[in-house]
Amino acid sequence: MNCIVQKFGGSSVADIEKIKRIAKLVAETKKSGINIAVVVSAMGKTTDSLVGMAGEITKNASGREMDMLLSTGERITMSLLCMALKELGVPAVSLTGSQCGIITNDRHNNARVIEVRPFRVQDEMAKGKVVVVGGFQGVSYRRDITTLGRGGSDTTAVALAAALNADRCEIYSDVDGVYSTDPSMIKNAQHLPEISYQVMQEMSNAGAKVLNAQAVEFAKAKQIAIYARSTFDRKKETVIRRIEKGTVKGVKSVVSEEKITRVRISGEDSLKYFYRTLKIFEEQNISIKELHTAEALEQQFPSRASFVVSSGNIYSWEKVQNSLEDEFGDNIRFDNEYSAISLIGDGLNVDNLILLEIMNLLKNEGIKIGGFSTTSFRISFLVPRGKLKQAVKLCHEKFVEEKTE
Repeated sequence: MNCIVQKFGGSSVADIEKIKRIAKLVAETKKSGINIAVVVSAMGKTTDSLVGMAGEITKNASGREMDMLLSTGERITMSLLCMALKELGVPAVSLTGSQCGIITNDRHNNARVIEVRPFRVQDEMAKGKVVVVGGFQGVSYRRDITTLGRGGSDTTAVALAAALNADRCEIYSDVDGVYSTDPSMIKNAQHLPEISYQVMQEMSNAGAKVLNAQAVEFAKAKQIAIYARSTFDRKKETVIRRIEKGTVKGVKSVVSEEKITRVRISGEDSLKYFYRTLKIFEEQNISIKELHTAEALEQQFPSRASFVVSSGNIYSWEKVQNSLEDEFGDNIRFDNEYSAISLIGDGLNVDNLILLEIMNLLKNEGIKIGGFSTTSFRISFLVPRGKLKQAVKLCHEKFVEEKTE
């Protein structure tokens, strides 16, 4: 079945007037003869409001109950959009993530899609209806409602597009595509007309908020092009697609993540503490990254482990941290005042030149680097949170703006 999937973010459906405008855009697409599924986020700051309500009741909400609460935001949007479409004479039906067959693992607050069974969606499309899907949510194999983490509606849209073998997936938000850095932070951010799946996935993993990393992973696996566009101003767009490795070299973007915590474990029993920490994190659905370990060679060189956590995205982080400090005492340390900066592009680590340039650039400005990590497409480093904007500006000027002059 030929079809497209369109996704509209929270800013695009922030109020009733915007929902009516979206309905008109969708109606125009449908009346041109295209089968269409529309994935929607919660209205405006609804999700933040729901998190705030939960926080007024408890600082220890379970992941399951948070998922039950947060999934309601998208259901409000999808119902209202269906009503608006029907007022325009366009038949439409709203479906939750579970109703449209999005099956996930059993990890609350940050579930992964493991299968999509789009039979209900296909049936409704065959009847000539626009199918409006609540994004950000699915159902686990245990039949619990789950949510897909920050930007999860992107994942819903791309996973659904893959399952439907859609012609394309269009992601609409309040920005007209992907930029070389956050345009709200750096005024000279450059629009990127196209990006490879690999670069976009690294950007998303490093903190870019335009697209969800799991969504890009789905698109890459199924070779589905993603069109990132502004909802109401469609003069520009960014296409995320397959681009041969090595075609475009150098730094494409400078991405930042404001709230990062570095966790350090040391002492004679550090491996035991590390195992215990991982177990607690798994129970709380907390992922770690940039893991480094060292085993003891002699008694005077104790084992140690360190890793970082995106603590700004974790509802129960303060409680988890306090619990581990009580249990491990001085053997565990949390450095909460870090931010992460990542330079993304192809061929960044063929030599050490860019790494050396970063070190010299920030050293000359008195910015202390808290640690590095690299992949084939990324160089990441930690800086003090108060120096984040300055460091992003310096890196963008040096590695993006100067290279395109």
